[in-house]
Amino acid sequence: MSSKKVFSLVMVRKETEILLGLKLRGFGVGKWNGFGGKLEPNETMNQCALRELKEECGLNSKDLRQIGILEFEFEDDPVLLEVHVFDTFMFEGNIIDTDEMRPKWFNLSEIPYERMWSSNSLWFPYLFKGIPFKGYFLYRKENLILKYKIEEVTEAFPLC
Repeated sequence: MSSKKVFSLVMVRKETEILLGLKLRGFGVGKWNGFGGKLEPNETMNQCALRELKEECGLNSKDLRQIGILEFEFEDDPVLLEVHVFDTFMFEGNIIDTDEMRPKWFNLSEIPYERMWSSNSLWFPYLFKGIPFKGYFLYRKENLILKYKIEEVTEAFPLC
């Protein structure tokens, strides 16, 4: 019997740039990613995304929108990770380094895919085109994708 853990992931964007954070500790250490974390009890996905964004880089989003859902499994691990992906173009606050993440802006043509989860290069095109998506990835360790499926979602995600 497998179990499920639910997470948020927020991608902070400008027209030609994306804010990524270098993970300094914990799961995914040494990889660049968006900002997010585990859904807490009695918290909506939207609340989780806003809280994690503030905790990990100091920003507040003014227009959070859910753009995708990703499911991750790791070989020999019964836990399914369900990640709700959000993006925002309107935000306020000062970007800060935290003990967990070191944020940095990247031009969309210079995204460090080689230092990210290998699935990012597969779902980022949907994100950048504003196409709602759903994806599934089965990993061996942290770098090898054994199988995956990604598809456009026709209905928009419900407002969280």
